[in-house]
Amino acid sequence: MSRSQRFGPALLAAWSSLALGGAGCQGKSSTPAPSPSASVAADPLELDPELAAKVLAKVGDRQITLGDYASALARMDQFERLRYQTPERRRQLLQELINAELLAAEARRRGLAELPETQERVRQLLRDELQRDLRVKLMRPGELPEAEVRSYYEAHKADFADPERRRVAVIVLEDEAKASRVLAEARAGGAVEWGQLVRAHSVDQAPNPTATAPLELAGDLGIVSPPGEPRGSNPRVPEGVRAAVFTLAKVGDVAEQLVQDGKRYYVVKLTGLTEARTRSYAEAERSLRVTLAQQQLEAAEQKYEQELRQRYPVKIDSERLSEVRLPAMDHVAPAASR
Repeated sequence: MSRSQRFGPALLAAWSSLALGGAGCQGKSSTPAPSPSASVAADPLELDPELAAKVLAKVGDRQITLGDYASALARMDQFERLRYQTPERRRQLLQELINAELLAAEARRRGLAELPETQERVRQLLRDELQRDLRVKLMRPGELPEAEVRSYYEAHKADFADPERRRVAVIVLEDEAKASRVLAEARAGGAVEWGQLVRAHSVDQAPNPTATAPLELAGDLGIVSPPGEPRGSNPRVPEGVRAAVFTLAKVGDVAEQLVQDGKRYYVVKLTGLTEARTRSYAEAERSLRVTLAQQQLEAAEQKYEQELRQRYPVKIDSERLSEVRLPAMDHVAPAASR
């Protein structure tokens, strides 16, 4: 039996359009098929209702329609859809839908659909679908009006001001007298001498400089911004060291005084400097659009939640909630031993 005998002319036309990656799925066989690289417009809303109701397969008392098939394609991203450009791969997708329906039918027969954990998964899926539907209705970052994005930039310009950043290197010692002698040598020497002093005397050389690493990079702790600037902290740099490196005038300078932190003494050197600057609108536009789109999504979700709470009133029994007791955890292994 031929494909046209099984499906009928109208359904065959729609099938052919899908199989060839056609757009619109309106059953017009005369429409030229696009190139294999074209994305598939398989949105079920573009199908004629009568065509969408056409049955591709039956599984027990369930039907898989052309609309179901198109919906399966529509849920894929454009790259995954490229896998189904040939009739053979489209038939494979139909078999996957049939297999899914077979498993679902057996799960229903066994009563698995009524299990509490199944119902919870269904609720989560419904939640995700509703949130996805809400996002589809919002503008994407690239669709936001430029005037709106630029206005936000002007109102929040301070957020795009990058503070000065300095790279700091140190020699760490645990004896003050020895540290004073090393400080004097470091201030008198250059980059090579600095590296030699780090390797010879520093008690904290992590990450260890290798034999091939430049000596001038020895003792590096990374980058910090001025004290008090939250965006420029560095857990490896004690606050006293951070303050000291911002007293230095130019790259290569070594602080005049040792910095004590606990039982350790630090010789501090400035090894790099990036001036403070404010990012231009062009530099910040991409992150701005993402931020605005995220804010609009959050506002839409909050508004929708409020509407839902009005439609479905929520009552919480706080007293009953306080009575909930979790099982005792008598045999939990320490985190370090797991």
